[in-house]
Amino acid sequence: MTNCTATTLIDDDRTRVTRFDFLPGQDTGWHTHGMDYVITTVTDCHMRLEAPGGEISEVTIPAGTAYRRNEGVEHNVINAGNAPMSFVEVELK
Repeated sequence: MTNCTATTLIDDDRTRVTRFDFLPGQDTGWHTHGMDYVITTVTDCHMRLEAPGGEISEVTIPAGTAYRRNEGVEHNVINAGNAPMSFVEVELK
């Protein structure tokens, strides 16, 4: 797999905002979140989530939806759809 494009939009003393753009099949690469974060989907996102231990789940998150997770999440996110997908991640420092 190839990595998605990550574009930093803001990185100041309180937040880091990054836009992630994926072509079909692209992934983030394995990573562990060092901060609490909020994701807002720009497009419909058909995600395959790989977790430590080999667990795999697939979810579809509609465009304009937001969700949050706590620091410490470890995973690889893959565009499992047939179209490009994008979301914006806001990390809380």
